[in-house]
Amino acid sequence: MRSIFIPFLTLLTFNVLMAQEHAHNHGRKIEFPDVPGYHTLKCDFHIHTVFSDGNVWPTIRVEEAVKDGLDAISLTEHIEYQPHKQDIPHPDRNRSYEIVKDLANVYDLMIIHGTEITRDMPPGHSNAIFIKDVNAIKVDDPVEAFREAKRQGAFIFWNHPNWIRQVPDGKAKLTDLHRQLIREKLLDGIEVVNDITYSQEALQIALDNQLTVMGTSDIHGLVDWQFQIPQGGHRPITLVLTEERTPESLREGLEAHRTIAYFNDLLAGYQEPLEMLLKSCLVVGKATYEGASSVVEVQLSNEGDAPLILQNKSPFSFHAHADLVTIPPHDSIKLEVKTGQQLRDFELTFAVLNAVYAPDKHPLLSWNVVVTP
Repeated sequence: MRSIFIPFLTLLTFNVLMAQEHAHNHGRKIEFPDVPGYHTLKCDFHIHTVFSDGNVWPTIRVEEAVKDGLDAISLTEHIEYQPHKQDIPHPDRNRSYEIVKDLANVYDLMIIHGTEITRDMPPGHSNAIFIKDVNAIKVDDPVEAFREAKRQGAFIFWNHPNWIRQVPDGKAKLTDLHRQLIREKLLDGIEVVNDITYSQEALQIALDNQLTVMGTSDIHGLVDWQFQIPQGGHRPITLVLTEERTPESLREGLEAHRTIAYFNDLLAGYQEPLEMLLKSCLVVGKATYEGASSVVEVQLSNEGDAPLILQNKSPFSFHAHADLVTIPPHDSIKLEVKTGQQLRDFELTFAVLNAVYAPDKHPLLSWNVVVTP
């Protein structure tokens, strides 16, 4: 046994190192900068495997997350819906988590224990994460299921409130039961982004009811296929601003609403954390005039994974661009600003059109640009 076991561990270590190296080099890793005082953690808290209605083994979900450069995931199997149970009988609803929980240390990935409370509307489907035992949440009364999850210390969010199978017009709306859950502090967040959909109505519900903005993949098949990763796509995720890289700090960031949903190059969240992230993504570099010209050349860099689509709101026009400027991810441009006269410093102001802090409301950000003599 000893001669077999040692090579197995060696092979496991080798595979882990190769996976981490591959994740660093192959270009699919999602990357956003930290912001002052906070880490920017990349999280997906709505994921399925064969232990509910997904199509892959739990370890595949961990490997996909490592490839995407995520910091935290939760395998959230349906409690009430188990279509594979003839092939994979599993009376213990914690099984998928138990299979992967020890990989958290191997891959430096936080794996948060979670589940999906799966009911007809209302209240529809909701995810409970940071739980202890899924089996105890399997009760008939939906409100009691929420209460039991809360007794376990759960953070609970409403899944795909715009799902047309339950909401035919695709518009998220509160029901009396959801209002009850909010009043009883049994509902903490809402998915503004789920899979391939974005709901501005859900964003407004979050703002009106002080719910955390969530973005998730709700992946059932392969991440690569569903989100066209080889073609440059990305899985939808929640960016959480945390003081530390720990589950406890992650939970605190969720409860404090320091989240941004990232979906198809769109960034959506509460205004303050959204603006903090955007300010860290857009870096204003060196600014210089050429000779006696009053056209100043400014270097603008984007350190995030989403392109920055900027609309000029400054008092100055540009020499080589219209009022719309796009900075690709992890790239830079040279912006020529017509200031009318040579200035020691000036202000650049942009609306970020692919970011929203409320329906149709875009962050307006300003930078003081100091000119290099």
